[in-house]
Amino acid sequence: MAVDILIAEDEPSILEALDFVLQRAGWSIASVMDGEAVIDAVRRMQPRILVLDIMLPKRSGFEVLKQIRGDQSTRDLPVLVLTAKGQQQDRRVAEELGADVFVTKPYANAEVVDTVRRMIGNPASRNTS
Repeated sequence: MAVDILIAEDEPSILEALDFVLQRAGWSIASVMDGEAVIDAVRRMQPRILVLDIMLPKRSGFEVLKQIRGDQSTRDLPVLVLTAKGQQQDRRVAEELGADVFVTKPYANAEVVDTVRRMIGNPASRNTS
């Protein structure tokens, strides 16, 4: 089951808001709420992009990102790191681990939609091969 966007976020209100705005923009969405579930979900669903929170239960987003970039089958997956941890240190670590884009909470919904659109294109331009 391929989806456009996999969201890894443990805060229900943020997850619900992201799900809503990204679906409204036309993408198909799936979500997981802990770091251990992310890798399996990425392999199973083959999303076009991963929206990854850093502070996740069971395994941090940093650990998840390191594993994704270290695996041949997932290393090219675009990753948008979305986190309340906005300090320069966190941004630097995320970039060193291979995050494509870093957005700090609180964020504007339009900022996330525009960022996803820049990263993977419009929903109507899906590659259906």
